[in-house]
Amino acid sequence: MSIETNSGISNIIKNMDANAWIKKAKIDPTKGFTELTLKEGEQTFGQVLGSYIGKVNALQNKANTAIEKLVTGKSKNIHETMLAVEKAEIAFKTMNQIRLKVIDAYREIMKMQV
Repeated sequence: MSIETNSGISNIIKNMDANAWIKKAKIDPTKGFTELTLKEGEQTFGQVLGSYIGKVNALQNKANTAIEKLVTGKSKNIHETMLAVEKAEIAFKTMNQIRLKVIDAYREIMKMQV
C-alpha cells in the first residue's frame, strides 16, 4: 500500500494499535530487546556486516595480487586484472553506501523520543 498524502499517513497512524502489534510480534515489553533470541542459523546485523566487510577485503586483496602479478610480469592478462580491480571498487563503493545508510538510520533513531 503506498502512502501518497499526509492524510493517508494520519489515517494509518490513527488505525494503529500498539498493543495488538506487540501481541502479534510476540514481544514482551517488560523484557526489552536485549532478551530477544535468534533462531538457529540466523545472524545478527553485526555479523552480516562483518562478513560483508570480510568479502570486500578479500576482493581488495585479490585485486592487489592481480596488480602485482601484472606489474612483475607473472601475468600478461590485463583484462582479468581490470575485472578484479573493478569488482573490488564496486564492492567498496557499495559498502561505503551501506555505511552511510546505517549512520543515517542511527541518527534518526537517536532523534526519536522515548
